[in-house]
Amino acid sequence: MTSRETLLQSFDALLQPERFKDYGPNGLQVEGKPTIRKIVSGVTASRALIEAAIVAQADAIFVHHGLFWRGQDGRVTGWMKQRLSLLLAHDINLYAYHLPLDAHPELGNNAQLGARLGLHGQAAFGEGLLGWLGEPVEGGPYANAQVLADHVAQRLGQASGSRRRVTLVDGGRQNLRKIAWCTGGAQGYFEAAIAAGADAYITGEISEPQAHYARECGVAYLACGHHATERDGAPAVAAHVAAQLGLAHEFIDIDNPA
Repeated sequence: MTSRETLLQSFDALLQPERFKDYGPNGLQVEGKPTIRKIVSGVTASRALIEAAIVAQADAIFVHHGLFWRGQDGRVTGWMKQRLSLLLAHDINLYAYHLPLDAHPELGNNAQLGARLGLHGQAAFGEGLLGWLGEPVEGGPYANAQVLADHVAQRLGQASGSRRRVTLVDGGRQNLRKIAWCTGGAQGYFEAAIAAGADAYITGEISEPQAHYARECGVAYLACGHHATERDGAPAVAAHVAAQLGLAHEFIDIDNPA
């Protein structure tokens, strides 16, 4: 077991949240019991995750998407009341790290997505240098954008042999070697990926402008799901810290089509 503060210090030392200007508070968002024996990790602090953590007898929850964001309505009503009520009633600590979890060079969302897809990061790009640019570890280049999309769909499948739906805008290039990626809602990084020399860009979401940029600049765009691309960072970090401190850890993946 360990203390609530020791766990916070361990997460902070690893993720260094002071380096980031983020969209919400990083660290301990909801204070629970002072002693921690078990951590449950997940992507988002949804009611379903909190309920599953209660069943799992967790003392702490570690997530990428916490409860509090800059500019949100500060009233504790509706879904916010439901989530907070569960956390407080069961005395569960909630730790959340957003950009720091994306950025960690080994355990973060971008590092873990690269590893899942078989990509070796070689350079960073974009605001805060959160975007990654690299090449396939083995078997590259990809013959065309559809071959890359099929590969990504297979690697991101949640069940054995399943495929993840990937929205592909084909830029028309052949032999794609330079692959850029940034997890989650990073469609705004596409222009920086193009400037960095990418043949294709992988992220979670797509907005209206990106399809035009892809066709006009000849760079493939793959939108693979916000949740799907950010599923690996939280359990990697939580498992690492839990092992350091001698704590139990369980990752609970709440299904999300986004």
